[in-house]
Amino acid sequence: MNSDEEYLYDCDSGNESSGDDVGLEFDIEGEGGSGGTKYKEMEDYPYEVLSTEDITRHMIEGIKEVNGVVNIPVTTTRILLNHFKWDKEKLMERFYDGDQEKLFLEAHVVSPYKTPKAQKPLVKNSNGMEECEICFLNMPSAMMTGIECGHRFCTNCWTEYLTTKIIDEGMGQTISCAAHLCSILVDDQTVMRLITDAKVKLKYQHLITKSFVECNRLLRWCPYPDCNYAIKVQYPDARPVMCKCRKVFCFNCGENWHDPVKCHLLKRWIKKCDDDSETSNWIAANTKECPKCKVTIEKDGGCNHMVCKNQSCKADFCWVCLGPWEPHGSSWYSCNRYDEDEAKQARDAQEKSRAALQRYLFYCNRYMNHMQSLKFENKLYAAVKEKMEEMQQHNMSWIEVQFLKKAVDILCDCRQTLMYTYVFAYYLRKNNQSVIFEDNQKDVESATETLSEYLERDITQENLADIKQKVQDKYRYCDQRRRKLLEHVHEGYEKDWWEYTEL
Repeated sequence: MNSDEEYLYDCDSGNESSGDDVGLEFDIEGEGGSGGTKYKEMEDYPYEVLSTEDITRHMIEGIKEVNGVVNIPVTTTRILLNHFKWDKEKLMERFYDGDQEKLFLEAHVVSPYKTPKAQKPLVKNSNGMEECEICFLNMPSAMMTGIECGHRFCTNCWTEYLTTKIIDEGMGQTISCAAHLCSILVDDQTVMRLITDAKVKLKYQHLITKSFVECNRLLRWCPYPDCNYAIKVQYPDARPVMCKCRKVFCFNCGENWHDPVKCHLLKRWIKKCDDDSETSNWIAANTKECPKCKVTIEKDGGCNHMVCKNQSCKADFCWVCLGPWEPHGSSWYSCNRYDEDEAKQARDAQEKSRAALQRYLFYCNRYMNHMQSLKFENKLYAAVKEKMEEMQQHNMSWIEVQFLKKAVDILCDCRQTLMYTYVFAYYLRKNNQSVIFEDNQKDVESATETLSEYLERDITQENLADIKQKVQDKYRYCDQRRRKLLEHVHEGYEKDWWEYTEL
């Protein structure tokens, strides 16, 4: 093993929650970790849940695989892989296309096939002292350090420079040489050698691990706050995955699992809910502009005689026709005397804005209602646990009372599915299949509300048998109808039934 590779065998996984004691060990030669936890119940979409140690092991295995073919320093291999977003095949293709010098130049590394530049000091006196170009202090040559580009600075300046880049700027993979206008990247071996603070080393390793996951199309961090696990798949797709923290999310977009709506539509919906487009719609639907100074005015009374509040305007006008108010008192004048084309255009624009706002609010209210209900339903687990303990006192075994937990599980599944069906419906154009979808949606929604009512009832010795039968029948029906709804939507995707509005 050469000295350039040693840093890889002497490095932490990059998990910032590890504490101050930096163990700094990679076992690249051995098995290196226990591997991710596989969820067998999703065999149609196999994936693994990886700890930061597992992620590091995968990263090192990728470096070893490539390095075994190209036979260049490990640090250079990692920089090249990061440049190609850890696409090993693409790197191999570029590496052997005959223009390796261009490849190294693009990746900002010095070609390992070139004779290294002599790291000659720019200023050296007869006593063997060098002047650092950063702090301008004379240092013994032994206290000066350089990288492959040949630029040398004192060790203290290098350490402060790297620490600032890592801690203050959050840079890991792309720290360039400290020399002005030099774009050559500082290799990992040099960083780990010059950084002495364990916390800074840990941060650097974390940044490398984070970049490895974010660049790799087969990996995605769990979006749950403070979770340090990642999901590794065999091929990227919009499918549900579950982390060890029990968070279920879409691998493709990282949002909560959102079947039946597609990722791109959900992204549009979230943006629409977050931005102020609906505020603009409300303004267009409920306000008008002063015909003189164009300031926006909201009508808050019954009188149509408006006086602009703008001190420099004070225009008197009619709310209905926006014409001057003065002639409205004349017997010959009436608000029905207006330009037909202009009035129709203004009326149509306002009606269109009002209709768009009402449509959005219709779907948004139902979306938010199921989201809120889902939060309440999640609280049901605590109440259900109490009910299950109470039912055990009524001579029922623990296994016999599990139907309540099953019912809450299905209720939450239905709430989540229904929530996203309203996003799907908002963008859906009307056709024969959309009518069938709405009928299925209505059926699931009605059954879900009934199941929710059953679960909120008080359970007594007298009504226990009746409640159990009703709950079991209803949650089975809910689960069946929810699956049918999703099957219909998926069939529509396969057969191109669905067309979307441009909203």
